[in-house]
Amino acid sequence: MIDYEAARIKMVDNQVRTTDVTSHSVLRAFLTVPREAFVPEKAKSIAYIDNDIEVAQGRFVMEASPLAKLLQLAAITREDVVLEIGSASGYTAALLSHLAGGVVAVESDAALAAQATETLKQVGATNVAVVTGELEKGYADEAPYDVIFINGAVEEVPEALFGQLRDGGRLVTVVGYGNASTARVYLKEHGVVSESVFFNTSVKPLPGFRKAKEFVF
Repeated sequence: MIDYEAARIKMVDNQVRTTDVTSHSVLRAFLTVPREAFVPEKAKSIAYIDNDIEVAQGRFVMEASPLAKLLQLAAITREDVVLEIGSASGYTAALLSHLAGGVVAVESDAALAAQATETLKQVGATNVAVVTGELEKGYADEAPYDVIFINGAVEEVPEALFGQLRDGGRLVTVVGYGNASTARVYLKEHGVVSESVFFNTSVKPLPGFRKAKEFVF
């Protein structure tokens, strides 16, 4: 029988704290949310492995260390309403539920969205609403958001998402693929978006965020 609570503590001590994550709220969320609930049955024994875990074709629960660092960058408070892009099985949405006042999680895969809704209900994440839609379009119905968190790597951030940010809001994502990708925070002030680059990381890409090919004449 696996002691998931012990595995969760070990994950936080060995994978999260050791990579400069000091935010008490982020650490508490990782210690609270049962990661094993958000992975397939066959992967439950490795739920706390120091790696991404595939939950559907090409969709993953992100490795704990980069996920924790990105959530710390987002500096989310209980006053914030967060839009999560690419909720997959709902693990990140569950973490966000402990950090934010409310969370809207967009998922393009209807089966994953239904699964996430059910699991989030089981773990008591009552302030999360999972909606099905195209990831790159966000969810304008509940905009503007204080924080937009893109749960995976993208080639570029669509303008539509910046349009859904509240003034003073921030968007956190990883731009680029492979080891050359970087964690970035986009800040919207007086309608203008500025960008800051924080650290190199490698996370799995989300579908739908590749740049449109440019024609050269």
